[in-house]
Amino acid sequence: MMNTYRDLVFGGVLIAPIVSYAAIALIAFLMLRPVLRLIGFAECFSNPSLAELSLYVAMFGLLALFF
Repeated sequence: MMNTYRDLVFGGVLIAPIVSYAAIALIAFLMLRPVLRLIGFAECFSNPSLAELSLYVAMFGLLALFF
C-alpha cells in the first residue's frame, strides 16, 4: 500500500507534511494543557516538563504514523 502525501501550499511555498503534523500536534497539545493542569498531571512526575515534552512527541508520532 502506498501513501500519497499532499504538500501544504501556503503563499506559493510548499510545506512538507511533517511540518503540518508538528503544528497540529502543537495546537492539540496547547489545547490539552489546561485539562492536564486540572487533573494534576504535573504532580505525577518528578520532571513535569520532560513528561509534557514526551506527551507532545507521542502525539506528533501518532499523527505522523496514522496520517
